[in-house]
Amino acid sequence: MAGMLNRLLLVMMLASLLVITGCASNSAYAPISDLSASDKRRASTSAVRNGSLTEYTVRRGDTLYGIAFKYGLDYRQLARANNIDRSYSIYPGQTLSLNTSAVARGSDAAPLADRAAPKSKSTAKSAKAKPAAVQKTATKPKNTQNETKVKKPVAKPAMARKSVALAANRKLQWRWPAKGRIVQGYSSSGKVNKGINFLGERGESVYAAESGKVVYVGSGLLGYGNLVIINHNQTYLSAYGHNSKILVKENDVVKVGDKIAEIGSSGATRNMLHFEIRRNGSPVDPKKYLPKRR
Repeated sequence: MAGMLNRLLLVMMLASLLVITGCASNSAYAPISDLSASDKRRASTSAVRNGSLTEYTVRRGDTLYGIAFKYGLDYRQLARANNIDRSYSIYPGQTLSLNTSAVARGSDAAPLADRAAPKSKSTAKSAKAKPAAVQKTATKPKNTQNETKVKKPVAKPAMARKSVALAANRKLQWRWPAKGRIVQGYSSSGKVNKGINFLGERGESVYAAESGKVVYVGSGLLGYGNLVIINHNQTYLSAYGHNSKILVKENDVVKVGDKIAEIGSSGATRNMLHFEIRRNGSPVDPKKYLPKRR
């Protein structure tokens, strides 16, 4: 009887030891894949902001807009920091500086190559003070017979540039990009979500939330799956992730309400649309811009 009791106690001790060991191994083991895509995006953005990541080497399929979006930068600041003109062309193997802190935000962040060279003082003086001979020939002639009046073309390049800039910064009229219910809202702290997530069925429509130009189509940004980015004006971009099918291509011009993609689960665990609005490269709460739902 004593022998059976001893064997029973030994079995119980071994079982307890296995449970303790199993719990310890489970708590100590955390596979890399457990790090969520949002955590990885936060880590890469944080690395840029704290200065530990200062350069990026362009890979095939990259666009300037996509790189700026990935690291939470204003694409115009990134272009200006690397002396890239308004074509925003980059090439594989090119090294880009991610240090945009010295570049101003907003319209002043236009690429260097697009800015007119400032006039020197000597040039300004010579343009202002005309020689006497030139002034004499430029005066209006007195009444003469058979005078042919020639109308000078009215050219106002400064005014034209201003009107284009104002048009580019027009007030936007946002609309909802999907009909599904929201399953996760925007959050900048805690469980960070840089936009809002819409639940949907695979194949349901994704709409352009405003008119603009498609500046990125691809799956190269971790955690977004098949992604579309639209540039709306000099300040705002919108992004549409996890699509099953994309119906537009880069450089397409779309109107608000156009169907641009179909909902899917690329880069996600279920069918959904991840939607973001970015102001000067930084994510903002889309609900503050979208109209109230009926």
